[in-house]
Amino acid sequence: MHEITLRDMHFHALVGILPHEREHAQPIDVDLTVHVNDGNGVVDYRALFATAEGVLSAGPIDYLEQVGERIASGALACSPRVAHARVAVRKPNVALAGPLAYAEIVIERSRPHA
Repeated sequence: MHEITLRDMHFHALVGILPHEREHAQPIDVDLTVHVNDGNGVVDYRALFATAEGVLSAGPIDYLEQVGERIASGALACSPRVAHARVAVRKPNVALAGPLAYAEIVIERSRPHA
């Protein structure tokens, strides 16, 4: 098995439940690592990037956890060789009362064994 990582992908998306978060796109950063079964082929990096981009461009999403779940599911669907996906989603501009670099969620999902 080997890993493919797309690190620090940058998007602007409507993510959040506050009114301004649903009207104004904000920066969202994503890391996606997939574990690929070795064998006779590769996984197209473009398909993995397009999965993340598609999720974040689809319209308002309430929670970072939903973003992570959708990207992880999409990454597993990209190729039957993708056995496991780890997605970290970061939101740097979080409306909290103190100093904060970003909020981050991490989702890990594996393909069910047959």
